[in-house]
Amino acid sequence: MTTPLSIVFLDRDTLSVETELRPPDVPHTLTVYDRTEPGEVADRIAEADIVILNKVAIGPDELAAAPNLKLIAVAATGYDKIDLAACRAAGVTVANVREYAVNTVPEHTFALILALRRSLVPYRASVIAGRWEEADQFCYFDYPIADLSGSTLGIVGDGSLGRSVAKLGEAFGMKILFSAYKGVEGMGPLYTPFEEVMRVSDVITLHCPLIPATRHMISDAEFALMERRPLLVNTARGGLVDEAALERALENGRISGAGFDVVTTEPPGADHVMRRLATRDDVILTPHVAWASREAVQSVADQVTEIIERFGRGERMNAVT
Repeated sequence: MTTPLSIVFLDRDTLSVETELRPPDVPHTLTVYDRTEPGEVADRIAEADIVILNKVAIGPDELAAAPNLKLIAVAATGYDKIDLAACRAAGVTVANVREYAVNTVPEHTFALILALRRSLVPYRASVIAGRWEEADQFCYFDYPIADLSGSTLGIVGDGSLGRSVAKLGEAFGMKILFSAYKGVEGMGPLYTPFEEVMRVSDVITLHCPLIPATRHMISDAEFALMERRPLLVNTARGGLVDEAALERALENGRISGAGFDVVTTEPPGADHVMRRLATRDDVILTPHVAWASREAVQSVADQVTEIIERFGRGERMNAVT
């Protein structure tokens, strides 16, 4: 008789309550924790064969405490919380979910772009405050409004999300520029040099991973290049943009607005720079929910189940180690 796999889910609360977690079709036991603090990880995975997680960190100490561990199934695409080298050394496979956000993130990206270009948030607030009645006519022009058609959309990141954003931009009549990697030349005619994208874009949107080469890829020097005072949108990873430099760029009028779904510390504390910026009329900050449409979150859960089922059959799916 096959010994059931011991599966532990460390942070179930990172998926919505309405998301169905289908039991994998392999002999198993499943232990689910809503949240797991760093000091609790080693004890909770000590007997596990498979660990499911999203934002819980796994390093050498945790791996040493889990001699039976064979698979870490990440309920997300990003796996920067996991020490991959340590997993390789321990013979632990790490697998992530992919292609689940090709609709939800681009749609959220354009929700931010449209809201900022048309000043929807300050106009809504002003209507609630009674400004329309004060205007004593059918409309008023307190905040800037600009069309997307004919403007230039600079996309940093050429994966599935960046390509989906490009399709939406084309539908709005925007000129699309895919940025070459910062500091990399000779990527071919489909790419525009990074510095030129900074210089000529009316909207810049980020869809790349956070790695050492991309940390603070946009800071004071890059903001200084932005001749067209673009909108800057980040639905990718906190840390891609130097947030202190972002504050300076907004205060100095180097950009016309910012739409962010991610910050360096999540959730941000009351004194975090992005909390201050979120009160501005030209900034929209959302709580890392660009990925979180009902359909997308269910796809994440379904992929995790499939990863475990295939692993149980001796197959690999979406392995990053």
